[in-house]
Amino acid sequence: MVEDEQSVRDLYTAWLADAYDVRTAGTLADARGVLDASVDVVLLDRRLPDGSGDDLLATIDDRRLDCRVAMVTGVEPDFDVVSLGFDDYLVKPVERERVVETVERLLDLRNYPAAVRAFYQTAAAKASLEAAKSPDALASDDRYAALCEEFENLRERVQATAATTDPVLVRALFRDLA
Repeated sequence: MVEDEQSVRDLYTAWLADAYDVRTAGTLADARGVLDASVDVVLLDRRLPDGSGDDLLATIDDRRLDCRVAMVTGVEPDFDVVSLGFDDYLVKPVERERVVETVERLLDLRNYPAAVRAFYQTAAAKASLEAAKSPDALASDDRYAALCEEFENLRERVQATAATTDPVLVRALFRDLA
């Protein structure tokens, strides 16, 4: 849990601590210090006092860590989210049920092939933009068009995996994303 507001960090920790080992950080530097290969899911604020949550995404990539990331932030998504590489994007305020479900879904996602994880990331970026932008703004942006093309290509690649997977789990993983 990387969140600069102590009260929010405490609240999310209380929601998750019964089921998970929760590490917390209030700054980018602290997050880099507690981030290692044993971390499965990161809930990440985009605005931190010493940098951006986007910078921690780069650190995760540089360290080649296999954790799933949900941006949990007050920042409405913009077209820059296309290249960030998160698995979900939640705009605050977020209710307990949504936080818990997101962590559960991301933990399940770890067990899937890279193509499925890439599809999920692409779908999350697409859904985030569609929730935040007007149809006209989406239609006029080349990054969104490229994202939609990638989404369709990945959808075709993962259909075979979805066909051999428990349908209840597939619905849980991909709800709200297609």
